[in-house]
Amino acid sequence: MDRASKLALGSVLVGVAVLALKFGAYLLTGSVALYSDALESIINVTAALAALVALRVSAKPADANHPYGHTKAEYFSAVIEGVLIVLAALSILREAYRGYLNPRPLDTPFVGLAVSAAATVLNAVWAGVLARGGRQWRSPALLADARHLWADVVTSGGVLLGVVLVALTGWLVLDPLLAALVALNILWSGWGLMRDSVNGLMDEAASPDVVARIRALVSEHAEGALEAHDLRTRHAGRTTFIEFHLVVPHDMRVGEAHDICDRIENVLLGEVEGAVVTIHVEPETKAEHRGVLVL
Repeated sequence: MDRASKLALGSVLVGVAVLALKFGAYLLTGSVALYSDALESIINVTAALAALVALRVSAKPADANHPYGHTKAEYFSAVIEGVLIVLAALSILREAYRGYLNPRPLDTPFVGLAVSAAATVLNAVWAGVLARGGRQWRSPALLADARHLWADVVTSGGVLLGVVLVALTGWLVLDPLLAALVALNILWSGWGLMRDSVNGLMDEAASPDVVARIRALVSEHAEGALEAHDLRTRHAGRTTFIEFHLVVPHDMRVGEAHDICDRIENVLLGEVEGAVVTIHVEPETKAEHRGVLVL
């Protein structure tokens, strides 16, 4: 099991612990807002399981049926997580409406708040771990899970503050209203996850900074060639596909052109994590006098 998969497995275990704590806080208080917070934790566990499966699939090497690998499997995990978030939000809105029609006083609110606060701290710490690992290994599944947990931390903080106000003021209507606000925030988070995942499934190009770095590296290390044009990039999970046409003098030997390609490829592999490079060599009659000029 690779490091990303171990983090995903850790998310499942942390999610179960947080779910138990938050559901316990709801049982102690009877708060609709805390119930909504606990319900989102069920989604966290389900999403963590989906991320674990996606990471295991994406780690499989390329085969005859999938010559470009399985890295896009992570995007499916993020899409599933976004859908689950939306479903959870709709369920929370239903419970908030019921609570608004029939508000009820809270039982032992401060004990329940302490339990929920412990769960929130655990979520915050783990979200930081996931975000760091997701950026390091360029994992859409881990980054999606981290974003979801951060959204959970923010909403949990708002819920905790609101339940404190309910306990201190006796304004019972605040409880279902807070639950509704949690649901709206969850909906926004789910939409963001699905949007980013769809961009990945649609072969979104690398960021402008990465593309600029690629162009500079090609220009600096393609000595002997004339130009590079038609540079294209796309992301597929943790892999960045890079392809371009390299123009060389018409009388250059094949071996010399191949050496230039090897030099460029080695540099790109060292500078762009997870890069897969394809270079098409062309004679100078194909020069377009645009793209990347070799320094």
